[in-house]
Amino acid sequence: MSRAISTRRRLLLSCAAAATVLPAGAVFADNYPSRPLRLVVPFAAGGSTDLSARLIAEYAGRELGQTIVVENKGGAGGSLGMGEVARAKPDGYTIGMATVSTHGSNPAVYPKLSYDPIKDFAPISNVVAIPSVFAVHPSVPAKTMKEFIALAKANPGKYSFASPGTGSLGHVNIENFMSLAGIELLHVPYKGAGVALNDAVAGQVNAITDNLSSTLPHVKGGRLRALAVLGAKRSPQLPDVPTYAELGFKDMGEGGWFGIVAPAGTPPAVVDRLNKAVHKAIQNPDFQKKIAESGGTPVPTTPDEFKAQIEQAMARYSRVAKTAKISLD
Repeated sequence: MSRAISTRRRLLLSCAAAATVLPAGAVFADNYPSRPLRLVVPFAAGGSTDLSARLIAEYAGRELGQTIVVENKGGAGGSLGMGEVARAKPDGYTIGMATVSTHGSNPAVYPKLSYDPIKDFAPISNVVAIPSVFAVHPSVPAKTMKEFIALAKANPGKYSFASPGTGSLGHVNIENFMSLAGIELLHVPYKGAGVALNDAVAGQVNAITDNLSSTLPHVKGGRLRALAVLGAKRSPQLPDVPTYAELGFKDMGEGGWFGIVAPAGTPPAVVDRLNKAVHKAIQNPDFQKKIAESGGTPVPTTPDEFKAQIEQAMARYSRVAKTAKISLD
C-alpha cells in the first residue's frame, strides 16, 4: 500500500511541476512585449535597408503596442551588426534587419564571419523585396542586354563595371552574371555605392548594378541606360526593362530583400507574435504606399519560408564566390 501511495505521490508531483512550468511560458508570451524593442540595422542610416527598417519599426511597433528603436550598426558589409544580433539575449527584445548581403553573399565571401546565418538566428519574416538594375553609360553602344553581351564577348575585358567594393553584393551579382553569360568585364571596386554610382553616371566606368531607388533617377534622366532588372518581376517604374530570368538567366535569383530575424533560441511564441505583427504592418495601405515609392514590394513569409530563402541565397553566392575565387579575410 505504501509503495502505491509513493508512486501516486511521484505522479502528482510531476504533474504539479509541469503545471508550474507551462503557465510561466504562457505568461511570458501573453506579456510580450512589455518594453521597447531594439531593431539593429547592419548598415548606415539613409540607405534602402535603413528606410525599410524604419518603416517596419513604425508600423509593427503599433501592432505590438511598443516602440521599436532602430539602431544603425554598420561595418564589414553588415557583418558587425548581424554579429551583435546573433550574440543578443534571445528574449525577443533585440531583433535584426537581415539582407541578402548579411545572410547570402557575406557568408560566401567572408571565411571568418562572426556568425552562422542559419544556426545563430531565428527567422521571423521577410519584409521587402528591392530590385536592382544593371545599367550602362549612354556611351556604350548597346541598347539591349543581348547587344551588350555580344559587345563584351567580342571585346573581353574592355568594358568595366563599378561596385561598392570587392565582395560586395554588387560585385558578386555581376560576377554571377559574367559566369552565366560567358563574358569578361573589368571590375572597378569603390569604397561605397555612392561614389561607384557617380562614376558610372560620369562615364568613368561602363556599367553598374545598384538598387532601383538609387538608379532610377539617372535612368529617367538619360544619364544611364537600364538593360536588366534583378527581381521576381518587371518593375512598374521600368516596365520596358526585362528581368534577368526573362533574358534566360534564372540563376541570378530574384534580387535583394530585407527581413527580420531574432537570435537563435528565441521562444516560438515570441517568434509567432513578431511574425503576426510584421504581417499586419505589411498589410497597412500606408506602409505599402511608402514601400512602393522606394521601389520595393512587400514579401511577407512564414519563418520557415524565410529560412528557405536564406538557404537559397547562401547556396547561390557560395557557388559564385567559389567560381570567381572571391574570399575576404
